[in-house]
Amino acid sequence: MSEPKGKIVNQTGTSREKEFDFWEPVIFTKEDIDDEIQRLADLPQPESGYRSSILAHPRAEEESLGLAPGIRVSLDVLRPGEQSRLFRHNATEVNFCIKGSGYTEIAGKRIPFSQYHVVNHPSYTAYRHVNDTDEIQARLTYSNIPLLQRLKVYTADENPPVAAAVEEDRGEDKGREDPKKNSPYGTFQLNEEGAWLMPYEVLINPQSVESKPLHWPWEDVKQHLDKLEALGKDYVGRRLYMMYNPMTTRFNGCTPSFFATITIRPPKIVDRPHRHTSAAINYYFEGEGRSTVEGKVYEWKAGDLMLSAPGWATHNHASYDEYVYELTVQDQPLHLFMESLIWQEDLKLPAALLGSNVGFGTNREAATAAE
Repeated sequence: MSEPKGKIVNQTGTSREKEFDFWEPVIFTKEDIDDEIQRLADLPQPESGYRSSILAHPRAEEESLGLAPGIRVSLDVLRPGEQSRLFRHNATEVNFCIKGSGYTEIAGKRIPFSQYHVVNHPSYTAYRHVNDTDEIQARLTYSNIPLLQRLKVYTADENPPVAAAVEEDRGEDKGREDPKKNSPYGTFQLNEEGAWLMPYEVLINPQSVESKPLHWPWEDVKQHLDKLEALGKDYVGRRLYMMYNPMTTRFNGCTPSFFATITIRPPKIVDRPHRHTSAAINYYFEGEGRSTVEGKVYEWKAGDLMLSAPGWATHNHASYDEYVYELTVQDQPLHLFMESLIWQEDLKLPAALLGSNVGFGTNREAATAAE
C-alpha cells in the first residue's frame, strides 16, 4: 500500500470571507428527557454501572456527537443503590443534577449533590457517581469530548487506579514553582516589543495550576440570584450569575472550556437581541417562554433542553407569565483563550473581540437607582 500524499490547494484569488453555517436550534422536550430517563433506568445495570445517552444534534457526525459542534450533552442515570465504576478522561465536565440526588467521589473528595446542583470535573481525574437514595438519579453532563474527537486526541480509562501515582523523577527539579522566573536555563525577553524566548526545559515543565472539583449548591446560588429581580424591567443586561472557577482566571469559566450560568427571568422580560461566536445550550428548569433565533421563534417550558444560540446567530429570549430559571452552558472560555470570541451585545453597535478589545457595559447602576 502506498503512503498517503499531502495535498496542495491553491487559494490564490479566492475570497477568505465565509458565511456562517449555523446548526439550527433544536429542543429536547421534558417529555423526551423523562422518557429516556425511564428507558435507561429500566435497562439492566452494565458492568461499568454507566447508563447514558447522548443528546445529539441531527447534524452531528457519528465520530464527534454533540448538541453543538464542540459541546456534548449526555443524560446519565443511576437507579437507587447503584454506583458507576471509576472513570477518567482528558475532557472537562460540567455536571447538573435534574432528578434525585447522591454524591460524586472525585480526587479523593466526596461531593453530595441534589436537584439543580452544579459540579465541575477537572480533566484526567478519576471519579465515580453514587446513588445512595431510594429514587432515580439523573444528570446532564456537558463535556468538550466532540472537540477532542475532532482533534483525534480523546482518551478515556474505564477503570483507572484509585490512588494517584507517585510522581516520577522527570529530570531537573529546579524552577518548578515558577519556571519562567527560576529555570536555570533561562526564559528571557528578546526585544523591547515584548517577545520572549523559552528553553525546552520549561516547555516540558510548565507551571502547574491545581484544577479542583467545585460544587455550587442550588440553595446557596438561588439566594443571590433572586436578588437580581430588583434590577427591574429597564435593566438591559441578563440577570444571571456565572459559577466561576478561579483557576480559569480572566477566561471566565467553570472549566477551561465552558462557563455555566444560572439565570432568573422575572415574568414578561424580553432580552435585547445579541450574538456571539460561542454556542449556548439552555436547560429551562422553571417557567416557560420563547427564544427568537435568526428570526424564527421557538417556544420552551420547564424541563426542556435547547441549543438556543448557535455560534454567531442573532438571538434573544423572553419569559411569559412565570419566573424562569435556566442553566446556560457556553464554550466562551475556550474562545476567549483562542482570541476568537467575537461578541455583539447591541446590534446597533460594532462587535468586539472580547478579551482583547474593551467589552460592553450595562445600565445596572441606573437600573438599581431607579428601584
